Amino acid sequence: MKTKTIYVCQNCGAESLRWIGKCPSCESWNSYVEELNAPLSADSKRDIVYKEAPVLLKDVLSREESRITTEMGEFDRVLGGGIVPGSVTLIGGDPGIGKSTLSLQISCALSQKKYKVLYVSGEESIKQTKMRADRIISGISDARGTPDSLRAERLADEDLSPLALKENLSSLYLVNQIDLNSITDYIRQLKPQIIVLDSIQVVYQPEISSSPGSVAQVRECSALLTHLAKSMGIALFIIGHVTKEGMLAGPRVLEHIVDTVLYFEGERYSVYRVLRATKNRFGSTNEIGVFEMTSVGLMEVTNPSEIFLSQRPKKFSGSVVACIMEGTRPFLVEVQGLVSRSNFGMVRQKAQGFDANRLALLTAVLEKRIGLNLQDKDIFLNIVGGVKVTDPAADLAVVMAVASAFTDKVVPFDTMIIGEVGLSSEIRSVSQVGQRINEAERLGFKKCLLPKNNLNRQQGINNSKIALVGVETVREALDALVKE
Repeated sequence: MKTKTIYVCQNCGAESLRWIGKCPSCESWNSYVEELNAPLSADSKRDIVYKEAPVLLKDVLSREESRITTEMGEFDRVLGGGIVPGSVTLIGGDPGIGKSTLSLQISCALSQKKYKVLYVSGEESIKQTKMRADRIISGISDARGTPDSLRAERLADEDLSPLALKENLSSLYLVNQIDLNSITDYIRQLKPQIIVLDSIQVVYQPEISSSPGSVAQVRECSALLTHLAKSMGIALFIIGHVTKEGMLAGPRVLEHIVDTVLYFEGERYSVYRVLRATKNRFGSTNEIGVFEMTSVGLMEVTNPSEIFLSQRPKKFSGSVVACIMEGTRPFLVEVQGLVSRSNFGMVRQKAQGFDANRLALLTAVLEKRIGLNLQDKDIFLNIVGGVKVTDPAADLAVVMAVASAFTDKVVPFDTMIIGEVGLSSEIRSVSQVGQRINEAERLGFKKCLLPKNNLNRQQGINNSKIALVGVETVREALDALVKE
């Protein structure tokens, strides 16, 4: 078997015949590592990969395949309604954000429903994994006696004693292994329905000379495990590490071969975590799930709007409420703006949870079209709760937050603002306005500023009890709030 030496970028997977300091693909420095490019032998691949004969499309059964639900509504929502048998899901996120905790909770929940689960832990011993599982089980058993728990009502009538829960985990298997050949042998022996691999960066194929976590190892191991899972109809969950820039580590092909990519978001010192689907072959990529990190694991946040607005200050300028859409779910977020005189030669514009380039554009609209003197001001913007807002319907709320902070005029506490802002300061219409207004009405808001075009179309807002104010420009929106 012919073996040659190549240099591979550990950040993006680009290959080169010689070492170079700066990667031409991802522009990272000193990321090329020498690897021996020795492909797997035909015999080793034959042991892992199953062969399937071609079939006619008309002969394939077209019935809708049932999904496996985990009883964690937020997680099932992100997946599109549950786990599809034979699917491969990649879970990524910063260290300590809750990837392993969520995976173990899912394993325990599925085991209680009598699904055979294999949890492959390459980073923890079996005893350490058992300690985390006991903590999760004790948290579930205490949910009935904790009034503030989000699970209390749903689990009140069930037998939640730790002994009963442990007896229900008779189909959850744990193994501490990083050798791919041994892992595949366990899969053939047990024939589980769900596999959790924690994590792909520590698994290695002995026939590849490079170290675990290298591009060659991650690419080959993930490809072989994916084919094995799909051939046997096993749902596979792969936990992946991230780089210091926050991107998923390993080659880009890792994200291409899997069916679903889930990414954990959230501030390091915040208790709330957002699980976002950046790729999903079996559902929408706009859905998110919100969780709260506690001492006993991740708890579902079924009403994120109320959580994010619970500590909103009253009678302070720069605080505005917007309603954003994540998939089919509307929820309200607080947008905070702060404008201060710059003490340095160059002004600063900082945004947390919002695109900084978009903030610069909206600031230019305020300065050029409205006449606000912001050229010597530092502008800071924050989306409360660690949520990352990409919905253009939050543009008008950002503009109003900056204008409110600059003029020191308070936006009414019971007012919600939605609308997309154009370069001519026009307010463009947004989608699903009826669901946004219904969510605001449910939380007690009395007034809503929205694009006039949406108001004229009456898109599902005919029976709304909220006072609707249609505006066409940013100037009209400012005047509508000043009149109060």
